[in-house]
Amino acid sequence: MFDLSQRQERIIEIVRKQGPITGEKIAEILDVTRAALRPDLAILTMSGYLEAKPRVGYTYKSEGFHNAIRRILNQYRVRDVKSMPVVIPETSSIYDGIVTLFTEDAGTIYVVDKDNYLTGVVSRKDFLKTALGQTDLFKVPVSVIMTRMPNVITCTLDDKVVEAARKIVTHEIDSLPVVKVFVDDRGDEKLEVVGRITKTNIARLFLDLAYKNTKEV
Repeated sequence: MFDLSQRQERIIEIVRKQGPITGEKIAEILDVTRAALRPDLAILTMSGYLEAKPRVGYTYKSEGFHNAIRRILNQYRVRDVKSMPVVIPETSSIYDGIVTLFTEDAGTIYVVDKDNYLTGVVSRKDFLKTALGQTDLFKVPVSVIMTRMPNVITCTLDDKVVEAARKIVTHEIDSLPVVKVFVDDRGDEKLEVVGRITKTNIARLFLDLAYKNTKEV
């Protein structure tokens, strides 16, 4: 849980004792403008301390921060926050992979076969360890150093963002490939890479929620 500012703690105390109460009335009690108060009210509402009801005002929510965060994040799926994946063929050289890594500013590259199905992943750490060794970066393909399927942690478009975040933290990785699952004629499972979800995607979601304007009450 983040630390509240003195003004945010004061707002909670006012609403707890006098709610429902409008934003204008809270601003009047604190002797500040409604505009100056808006960011604090947005954070407290998003965090679950307050509930905002149009034409009614703010009320205090006893369940607090944790239940509200869980409820809010459970509304978001991976498809809502994913970004474009960085993909290279498994026949690409390690050198080409390093160039792609830096030109795309990615922490992890996803490796695909000739049919564009996922076969592995290569991280910044994998490239660094290889570059420090005696490997010929121009001749050796990335498939030699990649983590291969089925040892790649993935997620799907319909997975909850909370579950994707749990996988990233648990496995201590930078990102997850977002995949669609297909079964070929032989019954083998194939994964098409349709996106990626990273620590940055998740952090951006938290920021968007924190600074989302609440309705005027």
